[in-house]
Amino acid sequence: MLASLISGLASGETVAAMRRARTAAIVYGLALSAALCGLGFLVGAAYIWSAMRYGSLAAALGFGVGFLVLAGLILLIYQISAGSRARRRAQRRNADMKAIGITAALAVLPTLLKGKGGLGVILGPAVALAAYAIYRENVKPGADDGDESGRN
Repeated sequence: MLASLISGLASGETVAAMRRARTAAIVYGLALSAALCGLGFLVGAAYIWSAMRYGSLAAALGFGVGFLVLAGLILLIYQISAGSRARRRAQRRNADMKAIGITAALAVLPTLLKGKGGLGVILGPAVALAAYAIYRENVKPGADDGDESGRN
């Protein structure tokens, strides 16, 4: 991998890729600004049409309320979806931590098997981990530690 990176730098491939990326960014920026201008003119045309039909004050009030409602909807949708984004990040983080743990365990495994304790060094924590996993699976989350009568 390092050799391909060095050869890419030496051949000028990286410079060409940067040039292509810069050109694409400029083109997309120009297209975005043209699209925003077009959207602005469409909003202006809709305002002129509604001002001619309903009067300028009613059109201004309608557009103002409409854009405020649109802003509120955007914020509401963002807040609602924030919970699912946080859950996805937590799941991804847990999966990454499990992968790191498994990788570390596999890296240390040959060394542990060669040592004096051998298999016993590995089986002890593995049994403890399995017992803890079984315990976690069987305990209901939010279970009350008090007795059934409701008294503590």
